[in-house]
Amino acid sequence: MVVKVARRLGYGGFKELRAELMAYYANLRVEIDEELRREDSIPQIVRKVFATERSALEEVESILDIDAIAEAARIFIKARHRDLYGVGGSATVCADASHKFLRIGIRSSVFSDAHLIAMSASLLEEGDAALVVSHSGESKDVILGAEVARAAGAKVITITNSIASTLARNSDVVLCAPAKEAPLMGQNAAARIAQLAILDTMFICLAREDYETAERNLNKVMTSVAVYSTNDRGRTERRGTPRADKNSPDGVQPAKETARKRVEL
Repeated sequence: MVVKVARRLGYGGFKELRAELMAYYANLRVEIDEELRREDSIPQIVRKVFATERSALEEVESILDIDAIAEAARIFIKARHRDLYGVGGSATVCADASHKFLRIGIRSSVFSDAHLIAMSASLLEEGDAALVVSHSGESKDVILGAEVARAAGAKVITITNSIASTLARNSDVVLCAPAKEAPLMGQNAAARIAQLAILDTMFICLAREDYETAERNLNKVMTSVAVYSTNDRGRTERRGTPRADKNSPDGVQPAKETARKRVEL
């Protein structure tokens, strides 16, 4: 059984897998006796936190299923409707992902409330997709969302810590983002870094599917944001908006005069 697993992971056999594991654990950046402690100095805290998060990224990269990330990107870009489900800290990860996707023209909706997750999932159909983020994979709110979405015919993509979790078993594509637990930091910090790295990878894969369209949409988005500027008072105003004119009866400078002055400038 072990030999089969080793070969499925791409190793020649158990000995090769064991050697790789021994080398990996021998080079862990954060040892058990180097966990964060209350008495640590600021330089020690900085070193340990960054080492923990580097280790999380390296571990995710080493086990990330390339075929699974490609399949997730294919499903997501072809979907008619795209939902993102996450509660607690996972909700902020979903919001960040949705923001990135929108920049290249991929619209999605983020839900973190249990009732809204269930409601939106029930309205999905075949050809739609739900991206679910949960470190434990045992959050009942998102599990229900995944179950309802699949029952409706949608594809479910999950980012979680364990492929043996309940959520993973109710998904079509599973992207594993493991994170070690450490005192003070817990699992949340490292898990968030791992999840964001996977979503960044998925974002680039989505853009790669239709690079010309992604680039065109990105230019549109950046241009739309650029038309806003902040005046000296810190108030955001749109460029081209008529400015106040003390000599005008209504206090607004005529549009033609504004345009003329802008051309003269």
